[in-house]
Amino acid sequence: MEDYYRLSIDPEARIAPNATLVGDIALERDVTILFNATLRAEKGGRIVVGEGTNIQEQCCLHIEYGRTLTVGRGTTVGHGAILHGCTIGDNTLVGMGAIVMNDAVVGDNCLIGAGALVPNGMSIPNGTLVVGMPAKPRRMLTDQEIAANRRSAEGYVDDGINLAENGIIFSGANLPATSMTIAIR
Repeated sequence: MEDYYRLSIDPEARIAPNATLVGDIALERDVTILFNATLRAEKGGRIVVGEGTNIQEQCCLHIEYGRTLTVGRGTTVGHGAILHGCTIGDNTLVGMGAIVMNDAVVGDNCLIGAGALVPNGMSIPNGTLVVGMPAKPRRMLTDQEIAANRRSAEGYVDDGINLAENGIIFSGANLPATSMTIAIR
């Protein structure tokens, strides 16, 4: 029987009560998982979400069959994005509704445009803006755009703290012992 209870959640991570987390998942310090997000790592898969990263409403992160899905530090994953078996670098912004497929590697300081489709195995160099279906590199990000990525992630850390302090979402330190949506044993 598969073990669906391998969560490692930092006490300072923050998780919406209706987020779904199942399988081998690690959430580092100051991660914020917002409403109706789903993270599923099963059949030997693993998901790692780096420090200061936010996974916004309606996102789906999924991995299986011994693969690892990694989202770097200080990264923003916009509303409704789908990440499947990929690697996302540090200080990157994945736009709303974007899809990043198996074995794709997105570098640090990138911007994946809203609605973009990053196909299987695509490699996106550090500092690149990509848009479209399928995604195509358009140009390098400016220093100002890279700084805006950082501000976005920092803002969501603050939002997560405020939501937890007001009892709207859980901190990793006060997750309930059992939950309908968070597979905790």
